[in-house]
Amino acid sequence: MERRKVQVTGGSTFTVSIPKDWAREHDVEAGDEVGFHPDSGSLLLTPVSGGDDQRGSLDISGMTGDELTRAVMTMYVSGFDVLDLEADRITADQRRTVRNATQGLVGLEVLEETSDRVVIQDLLDSSELSIHNAVRRMRLISVSMLEDALHALSERDADVAQDVIERDDDVDRLWYVVSRIFRGALRSPKVAQEIGMSREVAFDYHSSARQLERVADHAAKISRITLELDDTVPEDVIDALGDLRADAADVIETAMEALFTDDADEATRLANEARAQVRDIDEHTRRIDDLLRDLEPRQAQHLGLVVDSLSRSADYGGNIAETALQKAAPTPGP
Repeated sequence: MERRKVQVTGGSTFTVSIPKDWAREHDVEAGDEVGFHPDSGSLLLTPVSGGDDQRGSLDISGMTGDELTRAVMTMYVSGFDVLDLEADRITADQRRTVRNATQGLVGLEVLEETSDRVVIQDLLDSSELSIHNAVRRMRLISVSMLEDALHALSERDADVAQDVIERDDDVDRLWYVVSRIFRGALRSPKVAQEIGMSREVAFDYHSSARQLERVADHAAKISRITLELDDTVPEDVIDALGDLRADAADVIETAMEALFTDDADEATRLANEARAQVRDIDEHTRRIDDLLRDLEPRQAQHLGLVVDSLSRSADYGGNIAETALQKAAPTPGP
């Protein structure tokens, strides 16, 4: 760390010089403007550039399918506002893949298409996005997906099961939004100011969002298992699975309340309560495993996967509780 003395000029103005090497590295010259951003007791200094849009180019020659989809998603999460996808000749299949990927990401629109170029732009203003609202929405969807997945299993309702699978895409879209905002906050103090939370708290929300995305994945997995089952599930097994689902949902809900509250003592109490609930889950899973031993092997195997998904969902809630504890803990000064 380089130290500089604060001086007073004109009797009331505090001034401090900036390191010459830093100024040269960032092309800052006499007369240029720099920005100051308060950040949890610190003051961050950044150069002021002429344009705010982040533009990225990518050669997609030879890319198809999942590889191309992941490339578009990666550029989106990395924070580019304009994506230039280029190739000597962009195929019709590549165009369809790009359009499908764009539809799966919040705010992206295809602005221009030529034989060798596709331009995509993010039309959302980052200041209009709320990482808090996105994570809250992920919580509501993922928990309701678990509930509906168990309902589909108990009622053998293929339509509900298929709906749960499709809603996983909604959670994924929100997860990409959270990831984009978080990476933007890491890269730019301006973005951190716009989202109205410190980068440490943004990290806590991002970590928790990842756990909720996994919960949604397991709800979709349970629904896919439902579509594969041939025989009716015994009533006592359904009841036991329903109890396990309710317990897993309680862990997630309690942990999320701990994450959202600004009261450190209350957050700690709720987080520890959620962690204790996770430990009680093991007893439920052992009881269900005993019930499954009496079933036909293929059905027992499928339902064992359902038990595993519910147990893992509770574990993800426990991970959120751990994050909430860290968020509520006192932090050392800069």
